[in-house]
Amino acid sequence: MSKHILHAFSTFAVGGQQTRFLTLCNATKEKYRHTIIAMDGNYEAAAGLAPHVNFKLADMPVSKTGGISLANLRQMRAQLATLRPDLLCTYNWGTIEWSLANLIFPVCPQLHIEDGFGPDESPTRQHTRRTITRRLLLSRCARIVVPSTVLRDVALNVWKLNPSRVLYLPNGIDCDRFSRSPDESLLAQFAIAPDDMVVGTVAALRPEKNLERLLRIFAATPPNPKTKLVIVGDGVERTALTETTNTLGITDRTIFTGALAAPERILARFNIFALTSNTEQMPNSVLEAMAANLPILATDVGDVKRMLAPENAPFVQPQDNEPALAAALADLIAAPEQRARLGSLNRARVRVDYSLTTMVQRYDALYAAPATAKITLTP
Repeated sequence: MSKHILHAFSTFAVGGQQTRFLTLCNATKEKYRHTIIAMDGNYEAAAGLAPHVNFKLADMPVSKTGGISLANLRQMRAQLATLRPDLLCTYNWGTIEWSLANLIFPVCPQLHIEDGFGPDESPTRQHTRRTITRRLLLSRCARIVVPSTVLRDVALNVWKLNPSRVLYLPNGIDCDRFSRSPDESLLAQFAIAPDDMVVGTVAALRPEKNLERLLRIFAATPPNPKTKLVIVGDGVERTALTETTNTLGITDRTIFTGALAAPERILARFNIFALTSNTEQMPNSVLEAMAANLPILATDVGDVKRMLAPENAPFVQPQDNEPALAAALADLIAAPEQRARLGSLNRARVRVDYSLTTMVQRYDALYAAPATAKITLTP
């Protein structure tokens, strides 16, 4: 019988963490049986699971108290007792109660995958209560998996977790998928002309992505009606961002596509990829842009600079230095040969260091033997 894994998410809405999970499920096919619980009841990302994946979505009423809830713990313990999974996988701070529910008389080993922080935390700004809670509860996990060296340092030096339990496991992507030509009908739909210079991003329109910063940076570059800003994604910030384009006078040069199920349909048409987040760890969007042969303009967050070809490093600037970011963007816009060289170097790097096959092999080994799996990483 296939190994049964219970996955507890705070939400199963579409996001980077959920996308990686879908990729792993689809790649490992019927090897595992997955039960998925979204604590907010949002199962939007489930549409991305392939037909051959053996999965079940399990509803569970949750009390949102801002702290540890006895009602939640009873529900979680009941789910563990009923489902009797072979492995519990929890994701980020929002599922910390599951660690407590499985702490006394544990039902199964636990993997905790920590991908980063929301707008109220950062690697340098940690809540004391959360730090203590993580230290106490996550220390009993078989492994704590992190996708960035920055987050690994937080787990070791702030949360004080046992180094033998903390595993740095970088993300990987299907590079061929993001090396395809753009969809011409989609370009026509958004009136993107062949001779337009396109600065683009792919992001959920949430506060921590700080797309207001990207709008200001774009507005600060030399105005040119043929230079367009394309924002792929949707979210709670959409209205505010649209208003900002009006204030900055760039409405006629800014295109909001909304969410696209296959961003590679437009990504290959970008000339420059921009990321202006306040917090990231190892963003898949940057890996995808690298595979699409693009130079990257980015704020210096998480492992972004480490991920890129070293030659791209001058275009990664501190998030509070918008003049430097705007100058870097203007330099890239004005230098087609440099863009082509950086794009080529980034594509070569992502294919060597961040392939989908390597990531799937590593997680497969981890699912099979969470406490003892030997994961080989390139230095």
